[in-house]
Amino acid sequence: MTVKQFKLNVNGKDQTVTADEEMPLLYALRNDLGMSNPKFGCGLAQCGACTVQIDGAAVRSCQLPLSGVNGKIKTLEGLGTPEKPHPLQTAYIKEQVPQCGQCINGWIMTAAELLEKNKNPSDAQIKEALTGIKCRCATHMGILRAVKTAASMMR
Repeated sequence: MTVKQFKLNVNGKDQTVTADEEMPLLYALRNDLGMSNPKFGCGLAQCGACTVQIDGAAVRSCQLPLSGVNGKIKTLEGLGTPEKPHPLQTAYIKEQVPQCGQCINGWIMTAAELLEKNKNPSDAQIKEALTGIKCRCATHMGILRAVKTAASMMR
């Protein structure tokens, strides 16, 4: 075990975490920095509940060791503000997507990456980008509607 200090930029704020270099980023965000999002889901980078963005790319934080973090981290809390929510956050509420809320990180953070690259994605492109994220509440059609609504808001 090698304990080190890691300087992280999370949601535009510089933070320092002292931890084992193999500790997953998810644990640092939740346990050391007290963030409520991202969530722990499967712990195997398969469900998407732990998704954050690093320099704009959606990544699964449960399997990313702190030693592998290189770039600015954005969580769901950093995507928008209560005064100015991201269009995806607004669209999720408008389309009444959230149910249990466990999976929202994966869907929104991954869709945000897609919409930064493609302001007018087709249904097929949205589905492809969101492949692999799990929702046990079966809100998939609402999620698709919300991404399309957000895309139209961003154009």
